[in-house]
Amino acid sequence: MEKMNKAMEKMKMLVGIEVEQEEELQSSNMSSFIDDFNRECTLSTQQSMLVFFNPIKFGITFTFGNLLALGSTAFLIGPKRQVTMMLDPVRIYATAIYIASMIIALFCALYVHNKLLTLLAIILEFGALVWYALSYIPFARSMVSKVMVACFDTEF
Repeated sequence: MEKMNKAMEKMKMLVGIEVEQEEELQSSNMSSFIDDFNRECTLSTQQSMLVFFNPIKFGITFTFGNLLALGSTAFLIGPKRQVTMMLDPVRIYATAIYIASMIIALFCALYVHNKLLTLLAIILEFGALVWYALSYIPFARSMVSKVMVACFDTEF
């Protein structure tokens, strides 16, 4: 049994698992799903800074991801209902800004090839996405507007 434990320790060291780290996890027995998820899903610094290193590639993938998200909700509730909800008077401006920001981001990334403009378009698209998503939550946009005014109010 002892030889088998030593062989397992050597095999774990070859694979890259630290024996001390595993012993701490086994002793605590409090390893939750979130801890396991965070341990397995880590990005390198270069991967997490992709938006700054290559904003054109990020802008294209981010915009196509947003288009897929719109398509998936249209698949779930039906395209006619999706368009009806998007053109509802409560959210027509948010929809127009969101779609326009996606077009601007793709235009800057695919046609202009300017990294700074693409980065600004990504920021605009993200803000439009948040504002569009808030349009589906009752009173969310008015609450966020009031919080922003309160945070950035310069009058004392």
